Amino acid sequence: MSARTIAVYSLKGGVGKTTLAVNLAWAGATLSARRTLIWDLDAQAAATWILGHDGDGREAEAAIRREVDPRRLIRATAVERLDLLPADTSLRGLDLAFHELDKKRRLARLAQELGRDYDRLVIDCPPGLTDTSDQIMRAADLVVVPVIPSALSRRALDAISAHVARRKGPKVMLAPVFSMVDRRRAIHREALAQHAGWPAIPMASAFEAMTERRAPLGTFAPRGSAGVEAVAALWQRLEQALAKVTERA
Repeated sequence: MSARTIAVYSLKGGVGKTTLAVNLAWAGATLSARRTLIWDLDAQAAATWILGHDGDGREAEAAIRREVDPRRLIRATAVERLDLLPADTSLRGLDLAFHELDKKRRLARLAQELGRDYDRLVIDCPPGLTDTSDQIMRAADLVVVPVIPSALSRRALDAISAHVARRKGPKVMLAPVFSMVDRRRAIHREALAQHAGWPAIPMASAFEAMTERRAPLGTFAPRGSAGVEAVAALWQRLEQALAKVTERA
């Protein structure tokens, strides 16, 4: 069986998408001891940077086009059982590539092929409702949507939900997650109260330190810290959701 695929996706940037993707990949590899691949599809290559690589190649888009074997681009990370398929600036043309290819399940088929060597595949997605996001919706078993507790972020989630509802065929499962939560702020507390069942990732300087340390939070923050505990709790919920997907398959 191929890996179960989790996409971390947002309509807009600046919501903690990449740090969440990296930390979930760490959780899969470390907390669940699963062979995990994180696939960085964002041309900014932030996940690639955090995991110790520079994103200075020019073949990421060529792998999508099948001009090179994507497995040849996979790199090991400092985290046991966690590998990286890095991004680079060639992904700036990814939407055009998907449009020109006119193959609606290209990403899904690539994910299935890559997943034969892994248990979990985590995709760090570029923001926006585009041809790329449509490809991701077809490839993922579960789409994690980080939402800052604010009206604008909630509006973005509503747009994603409406887009998924309009699509034909099977509907991917959306998993909204409050991100960058500051419980000192009244507006954040109100949002948390309105959606008490949503997981919440706190605002913490340790998450910002990931780009300096170039490592997932769990590799340097204490296991009992709020950030690590929140990531672990979220991962447990995602594993439970994926188990239900597996039962239905």
